[in-house]
Amino acid sequence: MDSRFIRSISSSRCDGKSGNEMNKCDEETSQYPFVSILSMRGGDGHNSYSTNSVLQRRVLSMTKPILVKNTKEMMTNLDFPKCIKLVDLGCSSGQNTFLVMSEIVNTINLLCQEWNQNPPEIDCCLNDLPNNDFNTTFKFLTFFNDKLTSKKPCFVSGVPGSFYSRLFPRKSLHFVHSNYSLHYLSKVPDKLEKNKMSLYITSSTPSSDHKAYMNQFKTDFTTFLRMRSEEMVSNGRMVLTLIGRKTLDDPRYRDCCHWLTLLSDSLSDLVSEGLLSASKVNSFKVPFYDPNEEEMKEIIRNEGSFMVNDLETQMFDLGLSNEDYGLQSARAKTGGKEANCIRAVTESMLVAHFGDAINIDTLFEKYAHHVSQHASCKNKTSVSLVVSLIMK
Repeated sequence: MDSRFIRSISSSRCDGKSGNEMNKCDEETSQYPFVSILSMRGGDGHNSYSTNSVLQRRVLSMTKPILVKNTKEMMTNLDFPKCIKLVDLGCSSGQNTFLVMSEIVNTINLLCQEWNQNPPEIDCCLNDLPNNDFNTTFKFLTFFNDKLTSKKPCFVSGVPGSFYSRLFPRKSLHFVHSNYSLHYLSKVPDKLEKNKMSLYITSSTPSSDHKAYMNQFKTDFTTFLRMRSEEMVSNGRMVLTLIGRKTLDDPRYRDCCHWLTLLSDSLSDLVSEGLLSASKVNSFKVPFYDPNEEEMKEIIRNEGSFMVNDLETQMFDLGLSNEDYGLQSARAKTGGKEANCIRAVTESMLVAHFGDAINIDTLFEKYAHHVSQHASCKNKTSVSLVVSLIMK
């Protein structure tokens, strides 16, 4: 199958608004620079996301059964459309997005063979923020073509823009996928209290701050669902995977090896060594929220456009679980790999906030050390939430 062309579609719409409402939305967004810089590190070098996205690849492998199941159900319920439009929201850079797309396309083509149906033309749309390194992604088109089992034309598009806004024409999408993107918020919540040396929720976080993060996620995820409901056909499918948390008595509790806890600890190390300003660290907050199953189901139910088809909680393992944590050399190796993964995800945010004041190499040396110190932690609060939705 040939990917016949690549096109880039520009979208400046904000939450489906227009005119004066759009200008107001743009002004509000500009107050929160994380909206436009939440892109993974580009390129294909040692510290790039493309090189350091093994975790996301493992997650894709674990979610494959749900992806295949919903692809088949979508095709049969829609009576084998002649043209299918797929989208990967938050595709980032590298080959992972093509692993997803090839799985969906091959499932469609195999099902058509089994049912003696003509395979459809397929439009594969790759979405991320405008700062995303789409060029590195498109370098993997040959990899994509090699994984496909049919010679039927397949069209690949780049679609820059926030998935918290409208991105596609009404009733045009058949299948939507997103992996490890929706836990990022459209902005840092407003009016957070001064919670020193903590860039996210911890047990010591004021309850008002936790509520602010939770409400921001509710607002953003509701907007996401509303935008997709306008863009998707009836009986279309979504498969969404994001970092969530186990349901615990204290919704503010995050374990000692939570990736953002370790990043907080690493920044604090730089402050204690006089390498970074305490006030600058105190003002750095990550636009992230890890919901539990109940919160997800409540938002989906209240928004009302989708039915939950599958909802699973799967293991979240940032490190390599088969490492021998008893050996110091193995712990150091694992710490370095995890540090590289987090660096690829957070470097753009850190540089945008701290500028030249921060030494990224030193920060993630500290991070790797903290990972090795907590490598044997078993009481982890983070999980992967996988939900498939049917458009009503």
